[in-house]
Amino acid sequence: MIVIDAGSPVPPFEQLRAQLARQIQDRTLAVGARLPTIRRLAADLGLAVNTVGRAYRELEEAGLIETRGRAGSFVTAAGEEARERARVAAAGYAAAVAALGLDPDEALRIVEAALRSALPAGSRPENRS
Repeated sequence: MIVIDAGSPVPPFEQLRAQLARQIQDRTLAVGARLPTIRRLAADLGLAVNTVGRAYRELEEAGLIETRGRAGSFVTAAGEEARERARVAAAGYAAAVAALGLDPDEALRIVEAALRSALPAGSRPENRS
């Protein structure tokens, strides 16, 4: 389910992109799932076709979806690849923290601060419901 908050300072295309990306990454949208057409989703959400098109283009550039011409847009396996890359990076960070002798709680605060500065405002954990 996608919800666009018209009162949010986050542009609608970014709200849509972030929500679809989250659904792909948490496997709510499975690999191979067909997404609604741009026109259909725009009509369902009350958005301009170009707004939905921009969100789909950004998801495609990120490798989360692929468009197969008239067949439509589908969820790719990139979400799984991204998850594995994040796991490897986390393992490397954990090893560095241990080698430096940092407290685990402090290490987590460092990661949380880094994530807050790296993620767009609309997709930050404190903005999720």
